[in-house]
Amino acid sequence: MEFEKELKVTETNIPGLLVFELPVHGDNRGWFKENWQREKLTSLGLPDFGPVQNNISFNTTRGVTRGIHAEPWDKYISIATGEIFGAWVDLRPGDSFGEVFTTRLDPSRAIFVPRGVGNSFQTLVDGTAYTYLVNAHWSLEQKKTYTFVNLADPELNIQWPIPLEESERSEADLQHPLLKDTKPMGPRRTLVTGSNGQLGHAIQAYVESHHLEGFEFTDIDTFDFSDPSSYEQYDWALYGTIINAGAYTAVDKAETPEGRITAWKANAQGPALLAKVATEHKITLVHISSDYVFDGTMEEHGESESFAPMSVYGESKAAGDIAVANVPRHYILRSSWVIGEGHNFVKTMMMLAKKTTENDSTITVVDDQYGRLTFTKDMAEAMFHLLDSQASYGTYNLTGSGRIASWREIAQEVFELSGADRNRVKPVTTDEYMGNVSGPVAPRPVHSALDLSKLIAAGYQPADWEQSLAEYVEDTAQ
Repeated sequence: MEFEKELKVTETNIPGLLVFELPVHGDNRGWFKENWQREKLTSLGLPDFGPVQNNISFNTTRGVTRGIHAEPWDKYISIATGEIFGAWVDLRPGDSFGEVFTTRLDPSRAIFVPRGVGNSFQTLVDGTAYTYLVNAHWSLEQKKTYTFVNLADPELNIQWPIPLEESERSEADLQHPLLKDTKPMGPRRTLVTGSNGQLGHAIQAYVESHHLEGFEFTDIDTFDFSDPSSYEQYDWALYGTIINAGAYTAVDKAETPEGRITAWKANAQGPALLAKVATEHKITLVHISSDYVFDGTMEEHGESESFAPMSVYGESKAAGDIAVANVPRHYILRSSWVIGEGHNFVKTMMMLAKKTTENDSTITVVDDQYGRLTFTKDMAEAMFHLLDSQASYGTYNLTGSGRIASWREIAQEVFELSGADRNRVKPVTTDEYMGNVSGPVAPRPVHSALDLSKLIAAGYQPADWEQSLAEYVEDTAQ
């Protein structure tokens, strides 16, 4: 063991596998070291992985050999006394699957092993104590996700200092499969709320078309995320991402006494509870926001504009945004004028276009509210782009690109695409429209267009809403 080394880190050929040289201070009485010092190690590149458990493996004799086990958590391994030869194998899906790294560890060296990298070691002296910090508690459900590979696999070609036939191994380790028969460790699970909504359907379609694994789709009947007791059914250590596609979007009904309660539960209390569990378990939380958090006085809204909601719906959405923004790993995607599967403005206009063709009538549509359509297909694509590219956490505006238009102009486009006369769509002011509606009507922002430059800078180019509209009308009409 080397004394008085400088603290430093070395990257290996396995992504995320990091070796640390630890300063050990010794004299005739023995030695002392800082085995794990969060601030110093994270400054060198150690992920702030949040250990929750410390385990020790004491090995009586030289030649004890254990592994190769890949577990569903990160771990930081060090030696309390003795020395080992360690071998690590990447068992995550991807180009580095099967990569091998070997080195020796004594009390002056440590290694960080990311989730899904197989771990094994062989003791080189009697009385070796091997210690490791992990960031998840063991459970039977966690154990089901373990992945193994055989210590003696010739494809790995690990040069064990003590021949394996002379080592002490468990019967279970002897039975581990070869690399060619090993199933890569799957990703942490992703929980999606609001799966029966417009965006929820688009997310499910994206997952299916891209053959993604580990997704669980829920709605209020299976997981009411505004109810604290609903969280008890999950082992959150198994999850890496939560996509909150659930919300109360009945803007006018939110102005009623009953609707106000429901809106605040779904749009504020629910996201606050999701934020709490995401923070506690280092989960990435994706949350959908709305242009209604603004008052619409700016012609185009940036991500950093101060909230100024005018309605109960807007107030509840702003409260949810504030809660989610406190999660260290979060994406808030702010949209407007959402169109997807289910009832929406475009489908209503398509139906009216058919009726006007049949009976030569006209309709009136508001002409003094301005924005861009957001199609749920594009929302899903942008969402997974941010997740897959590991874009910087924060808030991103997400709508279609292209010109800013009024609701009347959009209705006219739908009429034309549907084979009807666009001139049958007549303008009406918001005040005139609201005056003809019975019951509470929530105030709408005049300007709902969102600045898309941050999302574009993150590498995603939103589709032009007019092109998306044409495709949507064609697909829906079939």
